[in-house]
Parts: sequence; C-alpha cells; structure tokens
Amino acid sequence: MFMDERIITLFKRNAHHTLTYWSVFFSFGLCIAFLGPTILDLQCQTNSTLSQITWVFFSQQFCLLIGSSVGGVFKRTLFSALSALFVSALVISIIFAIIPLCNNVLLLAIAMAVSGLAMGVIDTIANIQLVTIYQKDSAVFLQALHFFIGFGALVSPLIADPFLSETGCGNHTGNGTEMMHHFRNMLRNSPIADHNITQSEAGGEEEESIVHYAFWIMALINLPVPIAVLFLMYREQLIPCCPSGTPRLLDKDELAMENQQGAEGSETEQKEHEAGGHGDIFSCCQNDNLRGLPVSFFMIHILGGMVLFMTDGIVGAYAGFVYTYAVAPPMSLPHKVAGYLASIFWAAITAGRLLSIPLSYRFQPVRLLMFNLAGAIVTVLMLLIFYTSRIFLFVGTCLCGLFLSSIFPCMLAYTEDILDYQGCATSVLVTSAGMGEMVMQVLVGSIIQTEGSYSFLLCGMIIACIGFILFIGLLLFHRMHRNYLTGTSKKSAMVEEPAAEQNGSARTEQKEEKESS
Repeated sequence: MFMDERIITLFKRNAHHTLTYWSVFFSFGLCIAFLGPTILDLQCQTNSTLSQITWVFFSQQFCLLIGSSVGGVFKRTLFSALSALFVSALVISIIFAIIPLCNNVLLLAIAMAVSGLAMGVIDTIANIQLVTIYQKDSAVFLQALHFFIGFGALVSPLIADPFLSETGCGNHTGNGTEMMHHFRNMLRNSPIADHNITQSEAGGEEEESIVHYAFWIMALINLPVPIAVLFLMYREQLIPCCPSGTPRLLDKDELAMENQQGAEGSETEQKEHEAGGHGDIFSCCQNDNLRGLPVSFFMIHILGGMVLFMTDGIVGAYAGFVYTYAVAPPMSLPHKVAGYLASIFWAAITAGRLLSIPLSYRFQPVRLLMFNLAGAIVTVLMLLIFYTSRIFLFVGTCLCGLFLSSIFPCMLAYTEDILDYQGCATSVLVTSAGMGEMVMQVLVGSIIQTEGSYSFLLCGMIIACIGFILFIGLLLFHRMHRNYLTGTSKKSAMVEEPAAEQNGSARTEQKEEKESS
C-alpha cells in the first residue's frame, strides 16, 4: 500500500484539524506571492517612486518575521491557537479588501505590515499544531502542508494577471519605466505580455487601472479560510455561545485545557518548562532551566535555523532575481520568455513538495536533506558552468526548485525528532527561514547591482555550500546529543540498580526474620 494503516488511521482521526491547517497554508501561499505582480499598479495607485514602493514590500516581510517569532505564544491551548488562526485569516481578507483604498504609500505600508504579522502567526501556529498532533509521523503531513504554500504561490499570479495594467500610469520617465518593467517581471510568478515602453515614453494614453478587482477577488478567495477555522472551533465546542451536540469533544477539550493550565508539577508543563516547549523564541530564551541542558541542545537549534536561513534565502533570491539574470547578458532572453522562469521555479517547488509526501514516508528526513542539499549545490554549479546555455537555465531552474522544495519540512521534522518534541525548533526554524529570505534578497540584489548579473549564480553557489557545511555540523551535534542522552539513561539505570538491590536485600532480611520468629 501507499501508506500503512496506522498513518491512515491517524490522519482520519485528525482529518478536520489537518485539512483546516492545510487550507490556511494555501491562503498563506496566495498572499505571499500575490503582491509581487501588482507592484507597477500599486506604484501608480500611490503615486510613489520605485524605492518607496519596495519599502512597502519590505515592511510586509519584516512584520512576517516578527509574526513568526511571536506566534508561538498562542500555542498554549487549542482555543488560543485556533482563535489566533481565525483572527489572522480574517485580517488578511480585510487587508486585501482595503488595499485598493490606500492612495498613500504610508497607508499601504501599514496595511502590508499588518498582513505580514497575520501571515507570520499563521506560519508558526500551523507548523506547531501539525507537529504537536503527529509528532514522529509529522514528516508526511508537513510535506503536504508546505505543498499548499507552493500551490497557492503558483495559482495567485493567474488571478492577478487579467487585471494588471499593461501601459503603466505615465507618471515616470523612460528609465523609470524600464526599471519598473524589470522589477515587476522579477517579482511576478507567471508569464506576462511585454510592456510597450516606447508608447509610455512618448506619453501615450493612460490606461485606467482595474487592479482593485484582483485584490477584492483575493479577499473573497481567502474568506472561506477563517470560516473553516471558525467551524473547527465550533466542532471542538470552543465557542461558548454556540454549543454543538457532541459533548465527548467538549469533555476532551476541557480536560486537555485543564491539564495544560493545571498544577506546576504535571508532566506536560514540566517538559515545556525544562526544554522551552513549542513557544515563541523569547519565552524559550528566558527559560531558567535551559542552563542544565547540554551544548548540543542549543547547537541543534542554531545550526538547524542557519541551514534554513541559507536555503530559504536561496529560494527568495532565486525567485526574485532570476528574471533580472535572464534578461541581462550573456543570456539576454526576451522579456516575455524570461517571465516564465519564476513560474517554472514555483511550479517545481510545488511538484517537489507533492513528490516529497510519499518520499518522506519511505525515507528518513536526514537522508532527504542530504540528497536535496547536495542536489541544489550540483544544480547551481552546472548553471555556473553552462552560464551561456538558455536551455539549461530553464532545466536548472526546474531542478533547483525541486531540490529546494522539501528542505524546510524535512528540517523541521528532523530537528523535532532529535529533540523529542521538547525544544523550540519550530519557532526557531520558522523565524530563521523568514529572516533568511528577507536578508538574502537584499544582499543578493545589492551584489547584482554592483558586480553584475553573473554574481547571481555565484552568490547562490556560496550560500548553498555554506548551508551544506552547516548541515554537516548539525549531524555532528546530533551524534553528540544522542551520546549525551545515552549516557544520561545509563547513569539513571545505574542509580536505579543499586536501589533495587538494596530493596531486594531488605525484603530478604525481613522474610528471614519472620521465618526465625
């Protein structure tokens, strides 16, 4: 069979929760890739310059990072986790509905920042909840979860494309139009028609923007997500004013919440207090009991986060600047042809995450990580060697997306398994990945601007090699942590054996005394 009965039974038991988290991540994928194609229309809407409008997108990425960092505080109970997901998903729909009303770049930046916070909370909570539900079996379900991000990111440009302006707003110079033409295609994830730059330079007739319809459609598409979360809360009887007819779920949820909020001596709270739990990063760092943990415990968190800092940085940089690389010499691809590259990259990521679902069931996450990291390095190296081949640029883009697609869910499942689901790996990895995507886009973009387009692939090669070296270090500290746990268990066993022998001898003496009397 494709999967054994235990995995299928586990999924059926948690199907409602799992499908809800998957749908939330599909909405996340729509949001994360929807704004890029509309950058030219948003510039015209706000009457802003290129540098001003790029800060709007930076504000969203920065607040997404903040939301990912603090999202873990809502995991304390099922009610708080689902409430945060409901509010965040609803906020995203509201923000997308009011974006067409933001005629000032500052208002637009605030709106994007709020949506970034909401998406960051969704990112952390959905990962934590799935890891909490499935634990050692979470690899398969995490692969599916991150497949929906790629699927949403692939679909979103198709929604925006019919409503995008082709002639611009005519309020910028010829050079500004050409720069915006490059920047727009750099961020877009679907093929587009070429802009008539000559007509724009000559001050041709302005085209009335209808991009607001795209944002409103996005808000409507996202609206079923908070409804689905609300329905899950209703099924779990977490809405006081709307009791359902299944008291068994109510009893189970109340018992779980009472146990989680109960006495300090309970086993669950003790584990969370000792190892930090799956909370936010700040609560993990402030935990006093972290002093008694080995160095390997902290290094697993740090190195796992650094690997994703590099690999997710490659994803963000490649998706953002592959168009710029393709239209520049020596490739010099036509603009419309180069526009296909980002779509191919996201399609490969989507297909790779779908393919990784059965692979994660057959193979251990560490083997998949080794294969994917090595494959990404070889692919970028081949792109460097055949840097003049247009055909291999498309082939390499596809391969790069396939190899990078499942690194995040595999790393999440691997580190959580090492730490026995007692550390802060989920919060640390989500935050590190978001930070890497944000920082590497700025860094690689600056290097391309100063050193030329060829430095794009060279940066990717260096980042990938650093990520692989960090992963080797993670394997070494995994072995150290495993030896520490083995030594701890042996010491506890040695302490227990003399105590058992002493108890046995005492019982023998008591029996002899009774017999003599």
